[in-house]
Amino acid sequence: MQTFRWGILAPGRIAGQFAEAVTALPDAAVAAVGSRDLGRAEAFAARHAIPRAYGSYAALVADPDLDAIYVASPHSYHRDHVLLALAAGKPVLCEKPLGATLEHAAAMIAAARRANLFLMEALWTRFLPALSAARGWMDAGRIGPLRRLDADFSFRCGWNPESRLLNPELAGGGLLDVGVYVLSLAQWAFGSLPDPAASSAAIGKTGVDEQAAIIFQWPDGAQAVLTCGVRTPGTAHARLAGTDGSIEIPSFFSAQEAILRAGGAEERVRTPHLKNGFEYEIAEAMACIRKGLLESPVLPWRDTLRLAEVSSGLIGQWGVRYPF
Repeated sequence: MQTFRWGILAPGRIAGQFAEAVTALPDAAVAAVGSRDLGRAEAFAARHAIPRAYGSYAALVADPDLDAIYVASPHSYHRDHVLLALAAGKPVLCEKPLGATLEHAAAMIAAARRANLFLMEALWTRFLPALSAARGWMDAGRIGPLRRLDADFSFRCGWNPESRLLNPELAGGGLLDVGVYVLSLAQWAFGSLPDPAASSAAIGKTGVDEQAAIIFQWPDGAQAVLTCGVRTPGTAHARLAGTDGSIEIPSFFSAQEAILRAGGAEERVRTPHLKNGFEYEIAEAMACIRKGLLESPVLPWRDTLRLAEVSSGLIGQWGVRYPF
């Protein structure tokens, strides 16, 4: 199969993980990287053996030899950069969250639909084999009807008010950085995401949500109790409890294991990453683009839009305001 050639827009830490993950796929390569700073692009290219480096995003997306663009810029720039790539005729895999607001996400999806081009939010957790194993157990009725999900994704970052985690100009805060993972997990587990039944957030000195707790309840009484934060250490674990058993997923956002407890017995599935876990979402995007699809059936646009809608609603309720 012909090698699929990726272009990376914005060479930061996450982009480095993406470049490493591509090396696990024999039919893929990173062919170019673009930055607003040519020197930064060249340094990134040298570290990851990428043949071409560009000193502007416009030059990157104009490269005729690229099959798709991976957008790895801060949240607040996603809309502009995705629209730039789509306007150049390039399919896009955009780092989560797709949009810093519902309006941003909707604008990107509308543009992809008009251009007849693939677009996917890079929520890599959705594509991990460990979650597929957990879904298999659930679909087989091993834990009975799902009644409750408990999930946390929290960590303590250093104090830097200019960082993307704490700066409102970069859409900082816990919800958009790590909270989207627990929201997405609830959506994945229950197949839908209602309006939150309750939520509370601690707003820090920079005006962004530093930690939060969110509760969802479905019409049948099933619940999800979710926590997230960027200034408080947490577990990053998830537990799905049904009427007849439970499934635990340690470090669920990058899961390499799932544990089933039912009928007095325990069953484990271990799924070590080929590289770092990003390779599964990359393979999905490539497969969809090769098939001529506009969206992934695993993470369709409707799921991305609903996640953006709920996230935007929570941000508004908590009084967080982004300058843009």
